[in-house]
Amino acid sequence: MPQSAAAPSDSALSTAQATARAVDLGPLPEWDLSDLYAGLDDPAFADDLKQAEAECRAFAESYRGRVAGLAAGDGAPDRLGTAVAAYEAIEDRLGRLMSYAGLVYSGDTTDPARAKFYGDTQERLTAAASDLLFFTLELNRVEDRLIDEAAAHPPLSRYRPWLEDIRREKPHQLSDEAEKLFLEKSVTGRAAWNRLFDETIASLRFPLRGEELTLEPTLNKLQDPDEAVRRDAAGALSHVFRSNLRVFTLITNTLAKDKEISDRWRGFTDVSDARHLANRVERDTVEALVAAVQAAYPRLSHRYYTLKARWFGRDSLAYWDRNAPLPKVEQRTIPWAEARETVLSAYGAFSPKMAEIARRFFDGSWIDAPVRPGKAPGAFAHPTVPSAHPFVLVNYQGKPRDVMTLAHELGHGVHQVLAGPNGALMAPTPLTLAETASVFGEMLTFRRVLEATTDPVQRRAMLAAKVEDMINTVVRQIAFYAFERKVHLARREGELTAEKICELWMSVQAESLGPAIRLDEGYEPYWAYIPHFIHSPFYVYAYAFGDCLVNSLYGVYQRANGDPAAEEAFVERYFALLSAGGSRPYGELLAPFGLDARDPAFWQIGLSMIEGMIAELEAMEA
Repeated sequence: MPQSAAAPSDSALSTAQATARAVDLGPLPEWDLSDLYAGLDDPAFADDLKQAEAECRAFAESYRGRVAGLAAGDGAPDRLGTAVAAYEAIEDRLGRLMSYAGLVYSGDTTDPARAKFYGDTQERLTAAASDLLFFTLELNRVEDRLIDEAAAHPPLSRYRPWLEDIRREKPHQLSDEAEKLFLEKSVTGRAAWNRLFDETIASLRFPLRGEELTLEPTLNKLQDPDEAVRRDAAGALSHVFRSNLRVFTLITNTLAKDKEISDRWRGFTDVSDARHLANRVERDTVEALVAAVQAAYPRLSHRYYTLKARWFGRDSLAYWDRNAPLPKVEQRTIPWAEARETVLSAYGAFSPKMAEIARRFFDGSWIDAPVRPGKAPGAFAHPTVPSAHPFVLVNYQGKPRDVMTLAHELGHGVHQVLAGPNGALMAPTPLTLAETASVFGEMLTFRRVLEATTDPVQRRAMLAAKVEDMINTVVRQIAFYAFERKVHLARREGELTAEKICELWMSVQAESLGPAIRLDEGYEPYWAYIPHFIHSPFYVYAYAFGDCLVNSLYGVYQRANGDPAAEEAFVERYFALLSAGGSRPYGELLAPFGLDARDPAFWQIGLSMIEGMIAELEAMEA
């Protein structure tokens, strides 16, 4: 694969790691970021950065203080449409620059050159964007009647969904000066603390059996077939997290207080309300989801982990055995080529178009797969901007879960490609739907592999792994959400000690996992490494939202099974949902499937699918 600034060569790996990777996994792709820029010193990047700054200044000179006048009288749709189109073009250029800097940085967050490049780019783009702040603020001060009249006609009518979205922010917007201060201070505030977290996590090393591992390989050891390895890995994680709790506690306290200040100034009454607004979802809808999942804990996680403990011949399991592979089941390392074929064939069976889009990620070097020191942990699909294309990062180690992670991120990628034609302002998808394509892609892949598996032992192992993934996505993420709420509410009463945060963490974990998982000493600081708590407060419920939604959606698809016309109609509706991006609300997009997430009973549909899988596992045991 072509090299880029964000993809170090295998020399960054130890010889042993590189050899193991070559033997077990085959060649792993590294992304080629040259579709954005050729490298850190690419003159095109410097030129685009200067041009973006100039365009922001010119836009402000042309329109600041004049937006109300654009909306008055004849010709308003043309005048406003021209201004919004210019604003969108600038946003695309700014997004391209920041996307490249972020992707380069994620390739090795411990590299000082990349860190400086990322930080310098962020500072300059934040300063440039401050010249654009006035535009949406002034639009929101225009009388609703005038905006509605102008948005009824082209070219402004194209941007009606975006206008409606920004007007939802109207009750919480501040003066131009205050908004500019919030934006400019973010570089030395929230963004700086986010960066400190990322660089701290990437620099951690976990001593395990004579090796010094980074976070991702250490977490991977919790799925090792050898219980002693899992126990030692858990101990290493606990020790290193605890040794760094002072930093993680300070970051958590600072960001929670930062959010409280922002919420107070903007008039949000509940700690989660800003996230709900950003997600374009009603608070009572989220509360119904949370209540449904918490009520289902005994039927889902408690029940499953009791069953899993019996498989291990025990009454309960230590926390490090929660995701352990089942005993007496062969654990096979899955080469990258097989993972690729598995996902593409599953996507292709659903829709050749879906597989064709996903294949572009492999053929175009849009995926970065190897585990490397300093590389961002976990996985993500970055949409970049509509004028370019998404990129996917995974840390592939050949586990079955890694294949599902690849299917998940490629689902995001397909969604982002399809939403791109909506443009920079309307391609981004609210979190209420952002996890739909990813979880649906996982489900397609899982069902495809399960159908091809005839050995009953392997089928049970696969079904159990899927149940665990769904519990991690639904139960665990709602427990995370409950933990975040406790932290942010408690922080309003004063600074939290590390011990207090650990106590809050243990309270929600015990409730969600149930009595069959022993939260032995050492699990207390495991909250420290979860990036969503830092980067996107209250993001986590979107995973549960997406999983339950997809379970319902997949149920509709299953009912069409065997009827070519019904299947074709479903695929058409599904692609329409993904192609809408952020241009239509989730309720409107789900209506053609006969689904309504605002109905409290809706969540039971998705939860019952998980419950049915657990019952199937229990029947296998009988």
